[in-house]
Amino acid sequence: MRALLLAATALIGLAPAAIADQRFEATLAGHAILPAFTMAVPPADAPRDALVSGKFAGPGNLRIDRPGAVMGDTGPMHGSRPTGIAFPFIGQPVQGFSGIKPVAGEPGAYWVLTDNGFGNRRNSPDALLMFHKVRPDFRTGQVAIEQTTFLSDPHRRIPFRIAYEGTERRYLTGADFDLESIQPVEGGFWFGDEFGPYLIQVDAAGVVQRVVETMLDGQPLRSPDHAALQVAASPTAGVPYRVRRSGGYEGMALTPDGQTLWGLLEQPLFAAGSDQPEGQFLRLLEYSIARQAWTGRSLRYRLEAGATAIGDFNFIDATRALVIERDNGEGDPGLACAQGVQPTAAAPCFPLPARFKRVYLIDLAQTDAEGFVRKIGHIDLMAIRDTEGLARIRGDLPANAPRDRFTFPFFTIEDVAMVDADHIIVGNDNNLPFSAGRQFFQADSNELILLRVPELLRAR
Repeated sequence: MRALLLAATALIGLAPAAIADQRFEATLAGHAILPAFTMAVPPADAPRDALVSGKFAGPGNLRIDRPGAVMGDTGPMHGSRPTGIAFPFIGQPVQGFSGIKPVAGEPGAYWVLTDNGFGNRRNSPDALLMFHKVRPDFRTGQVAIEQTTFLSDPHRRIPFRIAYEGTERRYLTGADFDLESIQPVEGGFWFGDEFGPYLIQVDAAGVVQRVVETMLDGQPLRSPDHAALQVAASPTAGVPYRVRRSGGYEGMALTPDGQTLWGLLEQPLFAAGSDQPEGQFLRLLEYSIARQAWTGRSLRYRLEAGATAIGDFNFIDATRALVIERDNGEGDPGLACAQGVQPTAAAPCFPLPARFKRVYLIDLAQTDAEGFVRKIGHIDLMAIRDTEGLARIRGDLPANAPRDRFTFPFFTIEDVAMVDADHIIVGNDNNLPFSAGRQFFQADSNELILLRVPELLRAR
């Protein structure tokens, strides 16, 4: 009897490890593409400055007025490969979907959020902040933009100076916020921002109602782009902050009852008073919509080895949620550059290919003694089954790449949501015109893929 009890105890001890993180298969069920060069017309009452965007996205963030004067490229981390699309742009690029949520009561329609513009505060003061209602048609492969809403602050709810401060409507730009997550609520939307990081509430017309400062353990949690911080007068004086640049709310999920927002930071916090991370984990912070206050509760999300950040976060039921976890690579790993080799037109390759691109299912109701949420399982976005040949484009691949395998080899993958009991939708942020992960020398389009993942969605 004692031997049986010992054996049973051993099995119980092994059970959590056995179910800690299962890999599930994903099958491509649809593929729709919005072309990279898709522009929106600014509102009629927007400043004339907004008619041409990207004027400060070139070298040194110095003004360039002539449209198409600068060829986009991937930057040195990815081999400075030209992407074939030049800026500044006439109009506002729709590109860069950094958040997604199904439209309630309209099957097949989704709210998507355009990223801050061209990547940071300095280069995006003429990039208008906006969100859209889109409808991908997975039969034709096209994406229809049914509605575009531009954000504004005519009631002066934003407590700091914005780029278009001296205008009546006060449209918001990528110099004001970097919006990365969208959650529709009754009467409007909540957005998660990276610059503060802030939570921002707007009405259905995109008019700001509230800007919420982030608090952790009773103290403001700030990034180097927070409006309250400035360069110190002494080059040896530090500026205190704990959120990394581009490390704010990449994910923000709303519980199905509509009462609670959970903000998920993109990258690990710095340890207090240090330039080192507090650990290989991210913070999850709870905000009560009903109380309009942070609850003081926080959880931890452990990053896997090889991952550098998360891309999106959405609930599928009261406690389980989907999270995109990724590295900084782009391009198929089968076409990786040799060590020390840079790509050329004659000999193209990917210097930092995509290797870690996953969607995880987690459960906030299951946490360990240190507050880490349980990872139930994941799918690999670099190994999607395409048994029916539904992929619209495969891009540059090795000659021996299996025809029934489809990859999503983008630098930033920032959209995931449940569609129904069997399917999820996933999309990329194409960083127009600075990312080329699908093909060597062609700017990435906005791709939306429908994935059949019933086992993942049923896992507990």
